Amino acid sequence: MNPLDWSFPIAVTWLIMFGIIVVRAGGTFVLGRFARKGIRKFHRVEKIMAGPKYRRAEDTIDRFGAPVVALSFLTVGLQTVVNLAAGTTGMRYRRYVPALAVGGSLWALIYSTVGFLGFKAVAKAYQAEPGLTVGLGLVFVVAIGGLLIGLRKDRIPAEESASASAN
Repeated sequence: MNPLDWSFPIAVTWLIMFGIIVVRAGGTFVLGRFARKGIRKFHRVEKIMAGPKYRRAEDTIDRFGAPVVALSFLTVGLQTVVNLAAGTTGMRYRRYVPALAVGGSLWALIYSTVGFLGFKAVAKAYQAEPGLTVGLGLVFVVAIGGLLIGLRKDRIPAEESASASAN
């Protein structure tokens, strides 16, 4: 079932996409909660999780994590990790569910409107000029890779000098 071929009104497409994200992200959160319960059975882990530093970190995530959860839906590749972390740190449902609703609504809006238009544009471009489309795609991937490598190189000397001054 290709969403690009759907002939539903945008509102129905939005509802379908919202349902998908609630099940996916909410399921990841619940998996995190189950993992939290399971891992606490190990004595060493329980000792760490009962400590004051860990409790403070959990309280901070619980208190300020909802905006992070909501904004994670505007990223690619970060949603799953954020939702899993919210579950494993024990974020309360009364904070998580509204964040999921807001972030999921934005995600569904983007993908039911503009997101699919981008896919359609790339598909049309590929039909018209496959070589040019693939070439531009490769240039884009190489540019992003170069940017990431460049940013990493800038950060490495700062980390090394910080660790050297600490010793």
